[in-house]
Amino acid sequence: MSTLDWIVLFGWIIFLVSYGLWRGRGSDNVSKFLLAEKSMPWYAMGLSIMATQASAITFISTTGQGFVDGMRFVQFYFGLPIAMVILSATAVPIFHRAKVYTAYEYLEQRFDARTRSLVTAIFLVGRGLGAGIALAAPSIVMSAVLGMSYHWTTIIMGGLVILYTTTGGIKAVTWADVLQMGMIMGALFLALGIALYMLPADISFLDAVRIAGAAGRLNAVDTHFDWNNRYNLWSGLIGSTFLMLAYFGTDQSQVQRYLTGKSIAQSRLGLLLNAMAKVPVQFLILFIGTMVFVFFMFVRPPLLFHPVEMKRLEQTTQYPALEARYEEAWQERQAAARRLKEGTPIQEFRAAEKKLEAVRADAQKTSKESDTNYIFLSFVTHYLPRGVIGLILGVIFTAAMSASSGEINSLATVTMIDVYQRHISKGRLDSHYLFASRVATVFWGAYAVAFANFAQGFGALIEAVNQVGSLFYGSMLGVFVVAFFMKKAGGSAAFWSVVVGQLTIFAIARFTPIAYLWYNVIGALVVIGIAWAISSGQRRAL
Repeated sequence: MSTLDWIVLFGWIIFLVSYGLWRGRGSDNVSKFLLAEKSMPWYAMGLSIMATQASAITFISTTGQGFVDGMRFVQFYFGLPIAMVILSATAVPIFHRAKVYTAYEYLEQRFDARTRSLVTAIFLVGRGLGAGIALAAPSIVMSAVLGMSYHWTTIIMGGLVILYTTTGGIKAVTWADVLQMGMIMGALFLALGIALYMLPADISFLDAVRIAGAAGRLNAVDTHFDWNNRYNLWSGLIGSTFLMLAYFGTDQSQVQRYLTGKSIAQSRLGLLLNAMAKVPVQFLILFIGTMVFVFFMFVRPPLLFHPVEMKRLEQTTQYPALEARYEEAWQERQAAARRLKEGTPIQEFRAAEKKLEAVRADAQKTSKESDTNYIFLSFVTHYLPRGVIGLILGVIFTAAMSASSGEINSLATVTMIDVYQRHISKGRLDSHYLFASRVATVFWGAYAVAFANFAQGFGALIEAVNQVGSLFYGSMLGVFVVAFFMKKAGGSAAFWSVVVGQLTIFAIARFTPIAYLWYNVIGALVVIGIAWAISSGQRRAL
C-alpha cells in the first residue's frame, strides 16, 4: 500500500470513531446508555441494523462466495422480508409495551425467572462466540493483506470499539453505523464500477454477464429441494425466515436497535427499511464477486489468493509444475471466454474452467487455509487506484468494528440488566448501574479481543457466523413464539421445552448432515411442540 492509502485508511478510522464519540455524548444515565432514551428515528435504526449485518465479513467473504459459488447465497436472505413484516406486527409492539431493556426481561414477565435465566445464558454463550468471530475473522484476513501483526490488528480494532462503545453506548454505536452504512454503499458501487471499467475494451457489460452465466455464477435461484443443500429456494424461504425471525426477534443485538425507537411506528419503519433494502444490497455484493470473477478471466489471477499461503507454495517442489499447468489452463480459459462472443458452444468454455479449477484445487491441497476470503481484497490491493485502496480497506476495517460494537453493546446490556441487576445487586442508584454497564462493555470488548487472539482459520467467514447463530436461535425463537401465542403455557413448559430444543439442535448438528438453516426450523418446532405437550398434560392433570 502507498503512503496515500495509509493516510486515507487511518483518516477514515479516526473520523468514524470521533463521530461516534461526538454523537454519543450525553449518555449519562442507564436509559440513554442502553436505549438512547428511546430517541432514535426510524432511518437511523434501519441503517444501523443493516450496518451491523453488512460487516467486514460481508465485504470479505460474500464477495468471495460470489466468485467461487455464484449468486445462490442470495437465497439465504429470501426469508428476511417475511420475517420483518411478521416482527413488525408482533415483537415490536409487544416489547415496546412491556417497557423492557432486553428481550429476556419479557420472558420473566410472561413466564418466570428460571426461563429468563436459561435463555439469557443461551444468548450470552451464542452471541459471545459470535462477537469473537466477528472480530477474529476479518482480523485474520486484514492482517495478512496489510502485513500487520494479527494480534495488533485485533487489539486496535477491539480497543477502538471499546473506546466509543463504552463512552457513548447505543447512541454512539447507532450513529456511527449510519455513517458507516453510507460509506459501505459508496465503496460497493465504487468497487463494482472499477471492476467493470477495467475489463478489456472488447468486453462489454453484457459480455461480462454472459461469461458469468456460462460459468454458472448467476445461479441465483435453485428450486431443487434438498435437506443437505445449504442454499436453495426452500431453505431460503423457510429456513431463512425462521433464522431471521430468531435473529431479529430474540437476539438482543437486534432487539435493542428497535427498542431505541421513538415509537412503535418508528421501530416498525426501521425494520421495514431493512426488509426492502437487504436483499438488493446482498445481491449487489454477490454480483461484485461475479464481476471480479470475470475480471480475472482476462487479468491473470494468482494461483492462490491467500498471500501467505502463496509464498509458502512458491517454496515447495510442486510449485513449478503447478505454475506451468496453471498458466496453460488460464490461457485456455481466457481464449474460450472470448470465443463465447462468437457463438462457440458453452461446453468448451466450461471444460476450460473445470481444467483451471482442477489446478487451483491441487494447489489448495498444500494450503492450511481456504483463500475464498482473500479474493476480493486481492483485487482491491492489486488493481484499484491509490487512495481508493485505502478507502475500501478502511471501510472494511471499520465495518468489523461496527459489527463488534453492536454485539458488545448488547452483551453488556444483557449482562447488566439480566444478570447483575437481577441476581447480584438489586435496588442500587442509576449511576451505579451506568458504571456497571460500562464495566460490562469493557469486559465483553476484552473478551472479544482475547477470543480473537486464540482463534484459528474460519473457512468461509460468512458461513461460520451464520452456523454459530443457528446452533442457538431455534430454541430462542421457539420460546418467544410460545410466549407470544400460547397463552396457557406456563414457566415449566417454557423452561423444559427450551432445554429439549437446544439438546435436539446440538444432536442434529453433531450426528446428521442436515444444512444449518434447518436447525432454526427444527429447534423452534421442537420447543413449540414440547411446550404444547407439557401444557396440555398439566391441564389434563388439573
